[in-house]
Amino acid sequence: MSPALHLAASNATTEHRPLIITLFAAFVVATLFITVWAGRQTKDAADFYAGGRQFTGFQNGLAISGDYMSAASFLGIAGAIALYGYDGFLYSIGFLVAWLVALLLVAEPLRNSGRYTMGDVLAYRMRQRPVRTAAGASTIVVSIFYLLAQMAGAGVLVSLLLGITSDGGKIAIVALVGLLMIVYVTIGGMKGTTWVQMVKAVLLIAGTLLITFLVLWKFNFNISELLGEAAAKSEVGQKGNADAFLEPGLKYGIDGMTKLDFLSLGIALVLGTAGLPHILIRFYTVPTAKAARKSVNWAIGIIGAFYLMTIALGFGAAALVGPAEIKASNPAGNTAAPLLALHVGGVDSAGGAILLAVISAVAFATILAVVAGLTLASSSSFAHDIYANVIRRGQATEKEEVRAARWATVLIGIVSIALGALARDLNVAGLVALAFAVAASANLPTILYSLFWKRFTTQGALWSIYGGLASSVFLVLFSPVVSGGPSAMFPSVDFAWFPLSNPGLISIPLGFVLGWLGSILTKEGPDAGKYAELEVKSLTGIGAH
Repeated sequence: MSPALHLAASNATTEHRPLIITLFAAFVVATLFITVWAGRQTKDAADFYAGGRQFTGFQNGLAISGDYMSAASFLGIAGAIALYGYDGFLYSIGFLVAWLVALLLVAEPLRNSGRYTMGDVLAYRMRQRPVRTAAGASTIVVSIFYLLAQMAGAGVLVSLLLGITSDGGKIAIVALVGLLMIVYVTIGGMKGTTWVQMVKAVLLIAGTLLITFLVLWKFNFNISELLGEAAAKSEVGQKGNADAFLEPGLKYGIDGMTKLDFLSLGIALVLGTAGLPHILIRFYTVPTAKAARKSVNWAIGIIGAFYLMTIALGFGAAALVGPAEIKASNPAGNTAAPLLALHVGGVDSAGGAILLAVISAVAFATILAVVAGLTLASSSSFAHDIYANVIRRGQATEKEEVRAARWATVLIGIVSIALGALARDLNVAGLVALAFAVAASANLPTILYSLFWKRFTTQGALWSIYGGLASSVFLVLFSPVVSGGPSAMFPSVDFAWFPLSNPGLISIPLGFVLGWLGSILTKEGPDAGKYAELEVKSLTGIGAH
């Protein structure tokens, strides 16, 4: 950050730090109140896992929006657009288009076919124990990848506001977020998590709308003028090539390898949503398949409006803050939106500090709501799929199952805190894209084959889940995301041999191929009767929970 802006931001946050802390504390207290209130209404497993299936299509659509518009959307995409222009906005397009896959192929059949988790659908026509074990493992891995992004965003955000620069301080912030998410899930279950997500969605849309209005007001509501100024202030603009900022290729069109990286990213974004565990379990919180379909329609509208406003967030940050200041504050660009709030409110004024505090509190609310949903998805899958149906072989009581879910929440929270501390300096949008790739590689092929292919077998499901999961995680470990560069998780070492930052181009087709190959090579034939039952149930809703 330039000395002038750094001094202004520091003075603003220092002078108004009591206000900032009060806003953060107010949201935490409010959400804890909601959680305790919801926890008192959580009586059985259906309440804990699915909120008693009492939410309307609109309420669930709002909660889905709150669950989906994560730190990657608010912090990561704004930073990506501010630094890379058109190529950064491709994240917004990919995240939004992905909902068509969820709406047309997954939402209604999944709601009709399952009870609490993805494993319910897969186990309906296959051998329960191996399939549920695989589904639980995949759910937990995908959720932890997604949690890394939220933890990284929390560390950057609160560090900026409270002036924390030490690694120890940032790790403490990550630990605080992890502790809060454990409290939300263990006490409130799905009911508490859903209400927190709804409140967060309203706050996020309101805050983004306010910043969008102020940015456009700065440019007399002339979008062309905004884009022109952003291009001129960009790094390539300062070198005399402003047009490159508004055209494809600044990040992903440099050479053939970056073009492949973009193709890999696009596939992962578009196909990943329909395999994300914390999104899939939201379809079980409504009473009917019609309500599930309505909730997706509401989510598409709300999320679409938000992603349109990321144009103002990203390009506004490029024009008013500048890429040099953004990178100096956070190399990955995660502080672009908060710095933009400070600027449009007035860098040296109380208004700027107040707006910075409000927007940062909204971003913090975003992180807390999403981590609660992710943790609930993974702990539910462990308790319902692995503990109740694999370890206890269906003999566990509902009380024992919910207790196992709460203990799993604590363990997953601890793992997420440890990994989130390592990922605190990575771009959150990039981290979420990795989670999308893992979900699209392991979960989506298995879900689609199970719902729509008669010859799909248990072996095919296991090959698809484990093969997609192993290949995507393996390729990520040896990619530039983990080592080999200044922006990597481990910048001081280099063991990256896989050239792409996102593994989707390889691992997603492999997941589909392995599901097909495992099914045709097995000696165990598919259960035609069970498939017929599942087909009727998924398409009509007859016998659905």
